[in-house]
Amino acid sequence: MPDKKILILNQQQIQQKIDRIAYQILEDNFDEKEILIAGILPRGNHIAQRLKTILDKIAPFTSRLLTIELDKQSSQLHAKTNFDVQECSDKVIVLVDDVLNSGKTLAYGFGVFLDVPLKKLRTVVLIDRNHKNFPVTTDYAGVALSTVIKEHVDVVIDVEGQEDAVYLR
Repeated sequence: MPDKKILILNQQQIQQKIDRIAYQILEDNFDEKEILIAGILPRGNHIAQRLKTILDKIAPFTSRLLTIELDKQSSQLHAKTNFDVQECSDKVIVLVDDVLNSGKTLAYGFGVFLDVPLKKLRTVVLIDRNHKNFPVTTDYAGVALSTVIKEHVDVVIDVEGQEDAVYLR
């Protein structure tokens, strides 16, 4: 029996959510000169790139895109970044991922910045599933879904040959 997929967000709805989140980030950081948008690879980075594109058009501040690659299977924090973490000192960081499920990925994302005094750390997810095992909340979410644990959320963003969408299966 094939997996039954339920469309949660289509391409237009995803873009509307990302646009709204960009305006919320603008409102929260209007007085800043620069913010750093850290996307967790792979899909969190795609969302972070889209947020940066919108913020570059609407915001008086500059934004810089950072990438974080995490080993999500490890019980310890193993992260690769395209930046020196010390450059983030006294800056606003916006940490971006696609789905908040257990909270482990965002918790590991926080860990990258633990030894740096930040001005502010905010989190963005497209989908918040409300199944947290870690004490993690998100500041900006596209959609909050109440799902059962055995269900899975698939986020398709910037995949060649496929339209952007979010599915529940």
